[in-house]
This record gives sequence, structure tokens and C-alpha cells, in this order.
Amino acid sequence: MQDVQELSDGARLEEVEAFVAVVEAGGFAAAARRIGRDASVVSRRVASLEARLGVRLLARTTRRTAPTEAGAT
Repeated sequence: MQDVQELSDGARLEEVEAFVAVVEAGGFAAAARRIGRDASVVSRRVASLEARLGVRLLARTTRRTAPTEAGAT
């Protein structure tokens, strides 16, 4: 059985870790290097967090990634 830490709102710690890494690093590839995961894993975790919370947390473009208003709060 896998031990997954879940926060009070249902968000998983690994999803929040990925989101914070993307914001701090400024993109998925840099975040992936920072936390030692593939960029696709980081992307899936952030997408899962957004789906779980029902809000878009990051504005993604081909050139940059930045938190939305919801992601900045």
C-alpha cells in the first residue's frame, strides 16, 4: 500500500510540491530538475491539483509559466 500524504482540502502533498516547484523555478522543466522528476510527472501532478481544486493555478504559454490570480493566493 502506498503512503500518500493528503492535506485537509484533499490536495496531495506531491501535487502541491510540484506546483510550488513550477512557480519557484518558472517552468516545468526547471521544476522537474529541482525535485528530481520528469517534466511530464510534474505537469500531471499540477494538472491533478488543478482538477482536484477546480481552478486553474498556472497560466501556461510556450514561453513562460506564471501563477494565475488563484495560484498566487
